[in-house]
Amino acid sequence: MSKTVKIVRFHKTGPAEVLQFDELPLPQPGPGEVRLQVKALGLNRAEIMFRNGQYLETPVTPAKNGYEAAGIIDSVGSSVDSSWIGKTVSTVPGTFKLNDHGVYGEVAIVPVQGIAEYPSALSYEQGASIWMQYLTAYGALIWLGQIAKGDFVVITAASSSVGIAAIEMAKVEGAISIAVTRTASKKPALLEAGADHVIVTDDEDLIERVHEITSGKGARIVFDPIGGKILESLATLAAPKGIIFEYGALAPEPTPYPLFTALAKSLTIRAYTLFEVTPDPVFPKAKQYIFDHLASGAFKPLIDRTFRFAELIEAHRYMESNAQIGKIVVIL
Repeated sequence: MSKTVKIVRFHKTGPAEVLQFDELPLPQPGPGEVRLQVKALGLNRAEIMFRNGQYLETPVTPAKNGYEAAGIIDSVGSSVDSSWIGKTVSTVPGTFKLNDHGVYGEVAIVPVQGIAEYPSALSYEQGASIWMQYLTAYGALIWLGQIAKGDFVVITAASSSVGIAAIEMAKVEGAISIAVTRTASKKPALLEAGADHVIVTDDEDLIERVHEITSGKGARIVFDPIGGKILESLATLAAPKGIIFEYGALAPEPTPYPLFTALAKSLTIRAYTLFEVTPDPVFPKAKQYIFDHLASGAFKPLIDRTFRFAELIEAHRYMESNAQIGKIVVIL
């Protein structure tokens, strides 16, 4: 292997153009770490927020970036079982910090607890499109929400990779998914992904449509990464004693708390992130659940578009356009 490798970093926060392909000495894994020859990268909205300095973790420049990679382990640090060498794995978000172990690069150093094998029938591109979306959906819908057969589940930003994962998860659990998207152009793909209903908010009234679909009962679970002023509408369409999971902050405006609606319905409005799942004892069970459903074909990572490694900046711009349905993947 070459003595140097390209690692993507940014030396200041800002637009996609701040990402740089820095030529650096080949890094060596430290104690408890492995080195991955990266074959594919799965992009996530969190990485754009981190690049902009608007994420839960503050970047320390020059900052690495990237949560999800798939590839082959070629070296391990001390205290790591050498049998990992040669195995194909993907990295698991929530098990490391972006500043410490961002995976954008020809190689990535990650802690051994931050890797997982996936079904061998999946490609590298699919392997890089698993854990962020399915673990995020699992934590809210299965672990905390205890989704059940017949539950109505409203999924906003449904064309995102996490939204697609939530649709698939609702389907296998026998729940009724109501996918929400702004534009009609995404409706066919959401129906194909398994959504029972799709509401196009540019053309339809969100509250009225949920009322019609649920025969006035409302949705027991709402899964929302947007926040902002939509939260009042989500509280209005939620069922009495329903739960609203707020797992993101995509809205440009503040998020007012719908106090009177929440009081009237005894609602739970629950801040939630993937980072609750990975340190919890439920984590191995979650990984096994996802692995099994991937192996059976019940879960199928939906890849919207692929880019070459040299096109990473363009891939970031594409994600910011909100045009994708599913995952954006960068191939090395």
